[in-house]
Amino acid sequence: MAGKLGLDAAQVREARSLARRVGRPIVNTAKKHTTVSVERATLRLAGLQGADAEGTPWVNRLLDVVRADVGLEHGVALPVWDALRRGEAEDLLVLAQKASAGSVTFRLPEGKDAARATSAARTAVGKGIRRIDRRRVERERMITRIGDAPHKPWIYLIVATGDIHEDIPQAQNAAREGADVIAVIRSTGQSLLDFVPEGATREGFAGTYATQENFRLMRAALDETSRELGRYVRLTNYASGLCMPEIAALAGMERLDMMLNDSMYGILFRDINPIRTFVDQRFSRQVHARAGIIINTGEDNYLTTADAVEAAHTVTTSQLLNEYFAKEAGLEDWQLGLGHAFEIDPEVPDSFRLELAHAMLARDLFPKAPLKWMPPTRHMTGDVFKGYLLDGFFNLVGALTDQGILLVGMMTEAVVTPWLSDRDLALQNVRYVMNAVGNLHEDFQPKPGGFIVNRANEVLGDSIQLLSDIERHDNGLLDAIADGTFGLMKRPADKGRGLDGVARKARDYYNPATEILEAKE
Repeated sequence: MAGKLGLDAAQVREARSLARRVGRPIVNTAKKHTTVSVERATLRLAGLQGADAEGTPWVNRLLDVVRADVGLEHGVALPVWDALRRGEAEDLLVLAQKASAGSVTFRLPEGKDAARATSAARTAVGKGIRRIDRRRVERERMITRIGDAPHKPWIYLIVATGDIHEDIPQAQNAAREGADVIAVIRSTGQSLLDFVPEGATREGFAGTYATQENFRLMRAALDETSRELGRYVRLTNYASGLCMPEIAALAGMERLDMMLNDSMYGILFRDINPIRTFVDQRFSRQVHARAGIIINTGEDNYLTTADAVEAAHTVTTSQLLNEYFAKEAGLEDWQLGLGHAFEIDPEVPDSFRLELAHAMLARDLFPKAPLKWMPPTRHMTGDVFKGYLLDGFFNLVGALTDQGILLVGMMTEAVVTPWLSDRDLALQNVRYVMNAVGNLHEDFQPKPGGFIVNRANEVLGDSIQLLSDIERHDNGLLDAIADGTFGLMKRPADKGRGLDGVARKARDYYNPATEILEAKE
């Protein structure tokens, strides 16, 4: 195996084989179930949008009535397009409005009626997927025409005012200051909402609501700035939580470029039911694959609750699982922004060497992936001088290990909401390190059999052992999650938010979105 650590190729193959064996039962479970959000995403792809006077999206209203009449296990497509073909309404919006008012009753069509409903549903949903295809081509043409970021890693910077109309000028100025990727942090708690708000929003909490209109507004603003700067500026948001499939569909249709999309984050840190999460993440990743969106996984979060040295192997294990789940859903290596973080206590002896070993292990295991490197947060104390130095060390590791996506660290991280001046200083830190280091990663080679190489091999060995232990559980990964293996969070498969929105598919289940995405048309 190529790489600077000289990892044993047989061990690496064993790790991936174990990840595949641990992950395959989860994929099989996901294939056998659907969720309310998967079905609502299907309606969104068919063009249904908007909300009633109370702010409840029409996709929610329509699905709730269909579910009450015929159940969720058959899917929403056949009952809905059967009703449209029977003349219950002239389009999806009117059908949703009439259903909400109680003037439509849905049925499961049979025979020729089912065949006609199938054809109509596939045509309608196919239009949404073709829109995603057009937006992907549009991105590729823009990058060819105006240029891309001239360097790696891409500099990733956050805006989070809560007001989309405040976020826009901040995002544009951040791009002018050197950011290559703008992440619009989502409003606190949105991941627990079982609906996607509508329209432009101005009252988020520590972030801005993820809505289709907010996506559209920010994408248009960054396109304008991209043309001004002569380089394409990427836009990131969150496809996580209870509405992961819907937000993925909206992101594809509005040409976002990256989405935070981790297979276990919602389970561990938001107590969302594991089955719900795995079903939703598979569908959302199929959409991301089609849209050419890069996913960002959330392994860095484990190190905010577990010790970054003792739990290093859980990060590697999760990366291997995330890789398997992502590729099974159709994502390619260049779309895998696998997460890891600089979170070792700086008082630990050789902490920098340990961080370097962990980052090099990720780079050697996933040589074609644009790894997402996250800055220190857990051990930021309020000493801004020490924090600034830690961020400099973080940037140095990023440069030495050829990371693909580098989130800018703030010296006031985890203490207060950073000022704009903090962001300016943080960007200066990144620019200095990257300019001074240049392509040092080409020259840097750890000593064979030395501290860094031995530590990387130790973590890989521990990861293989953990995957082997998980495989021996009666219910594999689901039992491991319930036992608190990742991030010390215990999340049983029969509990958690959103469980009531999961249904086992009936034999006659049909979803045109899944059919089209899996056919890779």
